[in-house]
Amino acid sequence: MAGTFSQIYIQVVFAVKGRQNLIQKAWKDDLHKYMAGIIKGKKQKSIIVNGMPDHIHAFIGLKPAMAVSDLVRDIKNNSTNFINDRKLVKGKFSWQDGYGSFSYGHSQIDKVYKYILNQEQHHRKKTFREEYLDFLKKFEVPYDEKYLFEWIE
Repeated sequence: MAGTFSQIYIQVVFAVKGRQNLIQKAWKDDLHKYMAGIIKGKKQKSIIVNGMPDHIHAFIGLKPAMAVSDLVRDIKNNSTNFINDRKLVKGKFSWQDGYGSFSYGHSQIDKVYKYILNQEQHHRKKTFREEYLDFLKKFEVPYDEKYLFEWIE
């Protein structure tokens, strides 16, 4: 019996509700590992998860049977519970609605991995808003400004 073989590489980007800087250095590595575990638990490949205090990048090897929207929903829901159950922030933590997802070819894996790995260095030069709008332009994603993240700068 013939099988289906494919590997789709997706970078997913999403932000903390209100774009607050809530992800703290003291526990961000645990959060990133937890998110990677969610991805693996869904039988997908977690290449790298990293981010800044106000947003996350996840680079994923996605199998075609999994919808990006379902995976992102599960990552956001479960990581919200992880943060809230451990009372890692004052009040209630949540992610903003929506996300960006951008596809890459196999030859781009190393470049995207390094980009995500070096988020702190990258954001010394560029705001999250600038970064996100650059993604939308680079990938020619049409958008209406009113449906983008809540920008607090």
